[in-house]
Amino acid sequence: MLLGEIIMVALQAIRANKLRALLTMLGIIIGVGAVITMVALGTGAQKSVQERIQALGPTLLTIFPGQSFRGGVAFSTRVSLTMDDDTAMLNNRHYISEVVPELSGNLQIQYANQNINTTVLGSTANYYSVHNYTMVAGRMFTNGEDDARQRYAVLGGQVPEEMGANPQAMIGQQLLIRGIPFEIIGVLSNKGSQGFSNPDEQILIPLQTARYRIYGSNRLRDLTVEVGDLANMNLGMIEIESILRRQHKIRPGLDDDFQIRNQTDILQTFQDTAQTFGFLLAGIATVSLIVGGIGIMNIMLVSVTERTREIGVRKALGATKFNILFQFLVEALVLCMAGGIIGIVLGSGGAIALAQLAHWNTSISLYAILLAFFFSAVVGLLFGVWPARRAASLDPIDALRYE
Repeated sequence: MLLGEIIMVALQAIRANKLRALLTMLGIIIGVGAVITMVALGTGAQKSVQERIQALGPTLLTIFPGQSFRGGVAFSTRVSLTMDDDTAMLNNRHYISEVVPELSGNLQIQYANQNINTTVLGSTANYYSVHNYTMVAGRMFTNGEDDARQRYAVLGGQVPEEMGANPQAMIGQQLLIRGIPFEIIGVLSNKGSQGFSNPDEQILIPLQTARYRIYGSNRLRDLTVEVGDLANMNLGMIEIESILRRQHKIRPGLDDDFQIRNQTDILQTFQDTAQTFGFLLAGIATVSLIVGGIGIMNIMLVSVTERTREIGVRKALGATKFNILFQFLVEALVLCMAGGIIGIVLGSGGAIALAQLAHWNTSISLYAILLAFFFSAVVGLLFGVWPARRAASLDPIDALRYE
């Protein structure tokens, strides 16, 4: 038999049992589709994290108050960061370019007939530039307005939506913070959530206004520090540690009473978690592919049994073992590869649908598509060998006598 004739016979056998062929391919379709969708979700999550790191600023460090330890035992519950720490870093910096003190708390906000409870953050005018924000409407308050303790408010990107108002229309309007009127002068762009917090839902006011008019406290929630160069991040952390240990009068050998966190480290944790779940789901999808391969092997064995007389006739007419073996291998490969193509289409469509309807971050990978298609072909080859060998090894005389 010629090669082309063998392939045509194999395809005719599949066309003769269309429904059975489709049901046989289901395992491969589901497995490949799941692989494509899960890899698209994982890749999209990684790209989203990378974009968020760039949006937050890869050279930013955040300093949080910690516990004071002596001899490995907590000496006090919390050690405060104050404006004195901010001043000390500004006066002794070499690798640090900017320091942003942040004082915050959750307060009740009233705007027109709307009431919400959200974070009110007191900070300096450089908060806007250090955190890479852009203005959707209005402007940022200035250092002079901060020193004058002006009652100005700059809203996070989600606040107008929560209040059911247009950002542009809110400029110049008043809102009440703890019953104190503040003029809205700006609306920031959206940045997205940062772990367990969402800066888009906060209201920014001048630091001195927050200290003396709202909170009446000098204790900071945290300090955001910008290092001048990404290559000097480690030197910047060492410099911060040295300044704060000296400022807090921590003796040599004792632990720090503050924590320094890198933005990329925080988001890397979320990226690793997303990647782990991606591998887990891809593993489940791979098991589905293997199950689909077993289903194909089972159907091919049934097909060999049903077509025993046909195999005997072909052998009697001169077909070799290789001809029979190749015919059944082609059938298995076509079933798996056709299932792989359908799975790729469905998986890509599922990823696009998740992005459009559920607003999840997805990114369809050409590498994942090629890998899934290759794996489906390998499954067809591996699980088609046994039925093909069984068909090729049939004795033509016994096969012709088979009822």
